[in-house]
Amino acid sequence: MTRIPGAVLTVSDRASSGGYADRSGPLAVSLLAAHGIDASLTVVPDDPAEIRRGIRAAIKQGARVVLTTGGTGIGPRDVTPQVTAEMLTLALPGVVDEIRRRGAEHVATAVLSRAEAGIVTSTKRPSAFVVNAPGSTGGVRDAVAVIGPLAGHLIDQLDGGDH
Repeated sequence: MTRIPGAVLTVSDRASSGGYADRSGPLAVSLLAAHGIDASLTVVPDDPAEIRRGIRAAIKQGARVVLTTGGTGIGPRDVTPQVTAEMLTLALPGVVDEIRRRGAEHVATAVLSRAEAGIVTSTKRPSAFVVNAPGSTGGVRDAVAVIGPLAGHLIDQLDGGDH
């Protein structure tokens, strides 16, 4: 099986300042690895420019799958979905619909996630799949359970593979 280059971007003011130990990011890296995705981990604050820079840097370094964790709620600093949506060339709403559905089986507030998922294209690099996950370990588990089995097919399709 060919390994897929990936990246995890934890979006958290507290984790980026050292005031909180990031648990969701390392978990995402581990769970993605079980699906053939080798992901690096970066932590950034809940700042639109930092989130955008983190996603762009991951893609520039060759990531084909970028999972963000955190910043998907309804708080005033939760801006990850807006930033992601601005970057997407093609939205894949069914992916985050399924993540929310799975989460709501265990936690009713999972339906409040404003996560986005889709494709970011570039003229200089291969296209990448970007998906937002909640900042909780449960939200990361739900997200990877959905995207992990899809990743190989998704990348194959982005590279011109047949259905």
